Amino acid sequence: MSFGSWIRPTPMKTKNLAELYDLPALDWEAASATLPEGQGEFGADNPGRYSAWLSTTNPDGSPHLTGIGTRWDDGAYWIVSGRNAQKGRNLERDPRCAVSLATKNFDIVVEGTAELVTDPEVVSVVAERFANSGWPCEPDESGTALTAPYSAPSAGPPPWHIYRMTPTKATALLVGDPGGATAWYFDD
Repeated sequence: MSFGSWIRPTPMKTKNLAELYDLPALDWEAASATLPEGQGEFGADNPGRYSAWLSTTNPDGSPHLTGIGTRWDDGAYWIVSGRNAQKGRNLERDPRCAVSLATKNFDIVVEGTAELVTDPEVVSVVAERFANSGWPCEPDESGTALTAPYSAPSAGPPPWHIYRMTPTKATALLVGDPGGATAWYFDD
């Protein structure tokens, strides 16, 4: 499968969640354009990044929520995890997940399914994109995972693997005036 063939189409269905307040539906292109690709531009008191949170399901059905390293590229989230980390084990057992974050203008949740990516060509492209945004990772010796001088303290030792989360639904709230809330559903 080529890297470019993973680019998602536009949403198949839009649902305005703010009709009660006579607000128009939000635009997916505008909302998705705010999904960060690494470091954001912030004021002096901000950390210079957006915090992204991944929700998966534990074996007993309880939720597992954790901060993650991720990128939004080519219409998908690219999630980094060790396969033995709880989130990695959860994704491999049940690939349904959600990524949430607050950008400057929107609070966004993207739901979908994640799959382990082992194609060396794709891993190389994703590693380059992470490296260009500040995390000095590179493909490991196998070419199917990542290594770097450091990762999140809870990530454990390398290698770290890449999971591609294909969106099935996204929801956004416009946090400034005039406000609004919209859900988009993608073909799966």
